[in-house]
Amino acid sequence: MNSNSPTFRQPTALERAFNRIFGFLVGLGLGFSYNYLLEVRGRKTGKIYSTPINLLELRGKQFLVAPRGQTQWVRNAEATGEVTLKKGSTRKKFRLRPVPDADKPEILKAYLDAFKREVQQYFPVPAGSPASAFPPIAQNYPAFELVTG
Repeated sequence: MNSNSPTFRQPTALERAFNRIFGFLVGLGLGFSYNYLLEVRGRKTGKIYSTPINLLELRGKQFLVAPRGQTQWVRNAEATGEVTLKKGSTRKKFRLRPVPDADKPEILKAYLDAFKREVQQYFPVPAGSPASAFPPIAQNYPAFELVTG
């Protein structure tokens, strides 16, 4: 594991407050086209949890990336194998296909380049770096391809 990036970075109180407010707005249908409210069933409680996410579209596929590592939503999503993306009154359910570490560099680069303002702080490599900079850190960033049906 790369010592520059922990397997999980706990959100600060400010980040938690921002996520609650932003998540509420995205849930109402506001935000950019790539902002969604991710809903996932808790692996222990069965309760539905939600968090705002940036959805990456790359080569006609959709990906979720966890810039803070093995978060609760990641653990819950891995346990259930599915998530729901919500925006306004629209809800879409997806199955998840975990992306192997070997396939992550291009996805992580595209994610960081697209959302650098929001996520650069979670990556030890700067946005705009070549895909070759990402293999050493790929294991620290869970990524999933969204599969319909």
